[in-house]
Order: sequence, then structure tokens, then C-alpha cells
Amino acid sequence: MLSQPLFEQLKNLRCPGMLEALQEQLAQPGCNELSFEERLSLLLEREYILRENRKLSTRLRKAKLKVQACAEDIDYQASRGLSKSVMKQLIECSWIDRKQNLLLTGPTGTGKTWLACALANQACRRGFSALYLRLPRLFQMLELAKGDGTFPKLFASIAKTQLLVLDDWGLTPMNEMHKRDLLEIMDDRHNQSSTIITSQIPVSLWHETINDLTLADAILDRLIHNAHRIELHGESMRKEYAGKMDKQEAKS
Repeated sequence: MLSQPLFEQLKNLRCPGMLEALQEQLAQPGCNELSFEERLSLLLEREYILRENRKLSTRLRKAKLKVQACAEDIDYQASRGLSKSVMKQLIECSWIDRKQNLLLTGPTGTGKTWLACALANQACRRGFSALYLRLPRLFQMLELAKGDGTFPKLFASIAKTQLLVLDDWGLTPMNEMHKRDLLEIMDDRHNQSSTIITSQIPVSLWHETINDLTLADAILDRLIHNAHRIELHGESMRKEYAGKMDKQEAKS
């Protein structure tokens, strides 16, 4: 059969999408009614979709998002000051194209981490690279990298990531090395890529969390001046969700 060598060629060329689509076409008698261009277009479309899905899977795996969240599942009903129109603009990801930042603040349980991961997920779906890190964990990684000689590689990887999510800003005190490392990261990313910061601490108090006037000015100048801000408020959504579950169980 002439088709078997073609199958092998597509396999050797690593075109599994085209191979699968061709096998399906040959199994359907009606495909002969399609023109050559139409059949070729279907083969190419299958291969393109398969490759794009693989790229997306790789981006999501490398992003290491803390929670599996997506923009379609954002809860706008909860009373936490979340604007649907603002989120719609952020979901479009044009702010990432413009190398802007996002600052998410609010009490614990208001969904800051979830929203950050949902936006990072959306960024991956739009073709951007992303990485989620808790700020304390970032400092630990940098310290270890300095010890084993991988610091330049790690630093370069963080710098080139198009969307960096730094969770739990201000949760633990920063020492002098942490502050200087953070300044280097913000300096490398300034006007080159985007960063999401989540924190329980209002932005107006971030100078105090850094506790060094000179370094705080340098870090926050690179982070805040081109940033979107979302200030959440209200009761913990975990508490609200638990209350709804208790009511449902009581009815059942």
C-alpha cells in the first residue's frame, strides 16, 4: 500500500497529528469528495493544534502554579470588591504585552493566590511563559543557587520569564541579601516583563516590610509605577465556602 510508506514518513518527521488525521481520512470514504487543498488543510490543522497543546502543557508544567485556576471560573458574586470590567481587561493579557505589573492585596482568604494563578494560567494559554513562587521560597532558592554555583542560571531563568508571580509578599522579614537580590530581579524585569505580587499588607506599608529606605525606594519604584492594583476585602472565601457546604449538607 502506498499509504504505509507515507505513514512512516510522517512518523519519522514527528508529525503525529497529521498521521492521525490522515488515517482517519482514509477510513472515511466521504473524504474523497474533498479537494486536495481541503484535505491538506485538515491535516495541517490537526498537527498545528496538537503542537500548540503540547506547548501549552509545557508552559503550564513549568509555571508550577499553586492552584489549578482558570479565568472562566472567577467568582464575581462574592463581596470582595472584584471588578468584572477590570478583570476582563487583565484576562486579555495586553498588560503583559506592555510589560506592566499587577499588585493583588487583601486579607487572607480573599482569593489573591487563586486569582494570580488564574491570570498566570490565562497568560500561558495566550503563549506567555509564567512562573509561580512564594517570595520566601524564592529567597531560599537563590541562597541555595549561590552555594552550588547555579545562581547565574537561575537568575537568568527568572529574568526571562514573561510573567512572574510572587506570592506572600511581606509574610517573612527580608535580610540584607534578600533585599539586594529582590532589587536585582526587579531591575532586570523592569520594562522587560511582568510581575504579579500578592500580599496581605497594603501597598502603602510595603516600604516598612523592606525596612531600608534606599533599597525600598529602588525596588518599589521599579515595581509600582506601572502596576495595576486590585485591593480585595471582605470575609475569607474559605469560610464562606465552608458555610455553604454546611448548609447543603444540612438540607440533604
